[in-house]
Amino acid sequence: MCFTHPSEASPATGGFFHSTAVDGLCHCATFTKHRAPRPQQTHPMPFISDKNKSAAASGGGGGYLNPSKIKSGSSARFALLDDQPLEFFECWGEAPDGKAKPFRFAEDPSPEDIKEEMGDEYNRRLNREGTAPDKVKFAVAVPVYNYETEAVQVMQLSQKSLINELDAISQMEDYADLLAWDFVMGKEGVGLETKYSLRTAPRKKGAQADIEAAWTEARSAGFDIDRLLTGGNPHKPE
Repeated sequence: MCFTHPSEASPATGGFFHSTAVDGLCHCATFTKHRAPRPQQTHPMPFISDKNKSAAASGGGGGYLNPSKIKSGSSARFALLDDQPLEFFECWGEAPDGKAKPFRFAEDPSPEDIKEEMGDEYNRRLNREGTAPDKVKFAVAVPVYNYETEAVQVMQLSQKSLINELDAISQMEDYADLLAWDFVMGKEGVGLETKYSLRTAPRKKGAQADIEAAWTEARSAGFDIDRLLTGGNPHKPE
């Protein structure tokens, strides 16, 4: 399956697999929800929770995989390691020296929530026209195995069309077990003309043992993606 869409304009300072790149970790929301793992699925299960369907419908290097870093005309292949993503809302703040930082919230924040979280050090980023605060974006993050780096990394998506496409795939009977499939993200174009494609692929032969070993090693080292909500490093405890 394949779906393409123009990318949304966002800062590209590198860090996460998403349309909005991350420039380091942040002081973020105080809500952290521990998510019990789902049993292996034999029937389609939505990738996105019901409560955040409307939020998704409107509208690399190191430990992270970033689609904006994919070269035009190339692709990145990955395997999902969890079919229950971390769901949150994200906006950006800017310091007087121009430093940008993402702020994440477990629930859709009010302007007052954002102001309180940013404190006196950061101001909310304005939109492209400079006429109003930039919109809060719904996003998901999930651990993946990156075939190129042969390592566990974090994938974050705030592009609504890609989130919805992945959610649609998750509800098809052929892909009831998302963790048994590979995914290929392609990129064409640059800037506002960028288009991404997402398709499924059979699990690469001989890769399952490597995937399981990498995931076991990451979890043994303390991997916890929920730390994104509190500004921590998902790959290791503080």
